[in-house]
Amino acid sequence: MVAVCYFTKGSTIGTVRIRKKTTGQSKIWHWGVRCYSSTDLYNWDSEGIIIPPDLSDPHSPLYPESMMDRPHIIYNPLTHQFVAWLKVMGERGSFAILTADAITGPYTLKHAHYNPCGLDVGDFDLTVEADRAYLISQKPHQSVYIADLDDTYTEASGYYTEHLHRSGPPFAREAPAYFKRGEMHYLLTSGTTGYHPNPSELVCAQDIHGPYRLLTDPHVDDHTDTSFNSQISSVLKVAGKDLYIAIADRWVPNLAETEGEKFSSGEGYAQTADKFKRMFDPSIQFELTAEDLAAMRINSSISDYVWLPISFESGQPQIIWQDEWQL
Repeated sequence: MVAVCYFTKGSTIGTVRIRKKTTGQSKIWHWGVRCYSSTDLYNWDSEGIIIPPDLSDPHSPLYPESMMDRPHIIYNPLTHQFVAWLKVMGERGSFAILTADAITGPYTLKHAHYNPCGLDVGDFDLTVEADRAYLISQKPHQSVYIADLDDTYTEASGYYTEHLHRSGPPFAREAPAYFKRGEMHYLLTSGTTGYHPNPSELVCAQDIHGPYRLLTDPHVDDHTDTSFNSQISSVLKVAGKDLYIAIADRWVPNLAETEGEKFSSGEGYAQTADKFKRMFDPSIQFELTAEDLAAMRINSSISDYVWLPISFESGQPQIIWQDEWQL
């Protein structure tokens, strides 16, 4: 499984990712957290594995069979430490939280299984605004919540607000990606259709805790209803420029080839959305087929990324497909 987050300090960008060592045919989910650095976003150097897997403890969030992914690292100017939050799924999802004096480690585990304010967790984002840190997390199949973190950035302070309430898949929101432009706060989210991409949703507010106002799917002329076959995981503000880059995972690169006309017409998404709606409808006795089970175990070793700039048309964020573009 692949995930990306970014840390910016001066001209250095650290890209942190998780990648399976297998093709989805075994129980191995990850092999630690690897870091890359760049000064121009074009050329990247590997900084190695900065959070290694724990091969000895099956109960550790860093054990390779633990469903750990989507690492996020933020810098705390109050403690002068880097704080890593890792999503860990299981019987009940939680966060693993680690700290280090340098972004490349070594990291010390502070919390192996942490649920902020006692809440369930899912895909998430972190942001720091004026030295105050916030957690933006999916509450699986229900909502998105925003929680203030304490001064250490390793725990929630106790205050949170909930937003984007939905009745369940496929319309429940996940993969929240936060960014701020001027005085406006934005959240990009995905629907819940497994590894099959779906239309993104964009909301905005004048305060990070809302209330949030629904805008629209920012992907212009995306007739496939798949966010250009991707799921946005984060938004990168390029230092010194009014440039925001939507960083997205393309979990199934060959989806257009396998679905054919159904992909280009949006029928592929529509059928998947209907399946997920029936799957989570308590009034329907839904039975998973072998095809359904196979779709839940993809070969993420070939998953790719989509980087696209966000433009602003009359203040409305838009993402327009470009085969190639320059900073």
